[in-house]
Amino acid sequence: MKLNFLHYLIDLFYPNLCLICGENLVTGEDQLCLKCFSNIPKTNFHLQKDNPVEKRFWGKVRIEKATSYFFFQKGSDFQKLIHELKYKGNKEVGIAMGRFAAADLMDSDDFKAVDVIVPVPLHEKKQAKRGYNQSEMISCGLAEVLEKPLITGNLHRTAENTTQTRKSVYERFENTQGIFGLKNPADFEGKHILIVDDVLTTGSTIEACIRALQQAENVKISVFTLALAT
Repeated sequence: MKLNFLHYLIDLFYPNLCLICGENLVTGEDQLCLKCFSNIPKTNFHLQKDNPVEKRFWGKVRIEKATSYFFFQKGSDFQKLIHELKYKGNKEVGIAMGRFAAADLMDSDDFKAVDVIVPVPLHEKKQAKRGYNQSEMISCGLAEVLEKPLITGNLHRTAENTTQTRKSVYERFENTQGIFGLKNPADFEGKHILIVDDVLTTGSTIEACIRALQQAENVKISVFTLALAT
């Protein structure tokens, strides 16, 4: 009886609400209600060969596969998910969305075949300010469902770059050159790595990560982002 009353008080003062529509979540729902979850503008590119995400990297770096979970537009309802994750301290939304996406990736033999999951690293100053790396939170959800090891620390930032916001394609490319390094290339030798980021815009950040990861011999690299900017 006391436990039920405690749960009632928690729900009263800290209601568990859908991040999109604001309705109360019921048992089994996580971050999104069933209705909003079903309305996620998924790309389904994980099932499509030579998809638009993969084409972002053509002629730049060699990859195996690439996909984004959903389409992202400024001002859309689902922009809230990215803002909650990056700017409002809600790291749980990253973990939940990673789980949701991984359930879909299980339909792809290519993505199930990865050996390790590596999030795009933040500079230590930015991570200290935010309290966590949003790409690592997404990776946690992916790793849990795909049952793959999550590796942090080997791929690292060697320099802090300025924000990519409002930069042109070329400016984004210039802003990410040489900012990543690999501490122990031998640890990734012969591995199929899934590199993970939050939003794919031009792909310059992930491209810079891939160049660093290619210091490892016989490495294969695939790409996953939570959202694709359109």
